[in-house]
Amino acid sequence: MEFLDGPPSVHCAGLKEGSIHLSPASSITFAQKPGAFVLSPEICTSCSFEVRSVKLFAKRPIEELDGCKIRMTAQSMTSVTLLRILLEERYGLRPEYLNGAYQDSDDACLLIGDQALEENERRRFNFNYDLGSLWLDWQRLPFVFGAWIISKSALQPGLEKTLVNYMEATKRSVENFKANPKQALDKWLAKYPVKLPRSVIDDYYTALDYRFTDERKESLKLFFEYAQKKGLVQEVPLLEFL
Repeated sequence: MEFLDGPPSVHCAGLKEGSIHLSPASSITFAQKPGAFVLSPEICTSCSFEVRSVKLFAKRPIEELDGCKIRMTAQSMTSVTLLRILLEERYGLRPEYLNGAYQDSDDACLLIGDQALEENERRRFNFNYDLGSLWLDWQRLPFVFGAWIISKSALQPGLEKTLVNYMEATKRSVENFKANPKQALDKWLAKYPVKLPRSVIDDYYTALDYRFTDERKESLKLFFEYAQKKGLVQEVPLLEFL
């Protein structure tokens, strides 16, 4: 096996172009190439309440962002798609979406991952909104930010057995992590240091929930339906599992 580092956008591109067989990638990727992938039936990246690392930071309340400039992240199309669905379908807003680095003239920005966690600590914006919480409050379902997406090209003799063994090992790894997160995070931070208090990191990983429950599968399908309605994906894919 070969492991590749990178943000969700890089992994999603690799899945779609065929250079990556498996990735815990942005969930929208599954719908961007219907029929090309299967999902792990047991593992995803979700949360029961706040996800904390996918946030809209704004100078004014979210209800007042109609026609305003919102800077979007380039790291995750799932987060971009979710924000558009929330703003346009839940709040009835039509903002101006901008790419590139945040400018002082912007009214709001969408940040994910370390950037969002770091912005939480800076407190430069008067308002911030956790996208996982906004979806949960609206749909009464936990949002699925990431799915373990597997290319069907990996389901062939010589690869499938390795794939299945790897997914079983991953499941055990998640269980071990939940049982003893400190040991795992110590190793991770030694390789990937971040400028955040350790308490923030511990709280963040406590909030994540990796169980791909029936409720979360229902939520993912609903997300795809909204994305298709808005023309952000061509069709609602059938959820196929390994």
